[in-house]
Amino acid sequence: MRGKLIFVAGAALGFVLGARAGHDRYDQIADKTSKVWHSRAVQRQVVKAEDFAGAKAADAVDAVVEGVKFLVTRALGGGKKKK
Repeated sequence: MRGKLIFVAGAALGFVLGARAGHDRYDQIADKTSKVWHSRAVQRQVVKAEDFAGAKAADAVDAVVEGVKFLVTRALGGGKKKK
């Protein structure tokens, strides 16, 4: 909840400051942020984050598959030994 409140406050502040600064200032800010985003250092970190997320996604898929196998085995009675 706190994170949402901070986000809304930041968005409102950005809106007010943007409205006061005008379109020219917006263009300046957009140009600077574009240069930063497309810099080599930032893009290297983006690639690292994508690789990390991809690896974790693969692990999550494997965990879900194993969990489903376990549940199906238990549901079909394969999980318990019958005497």
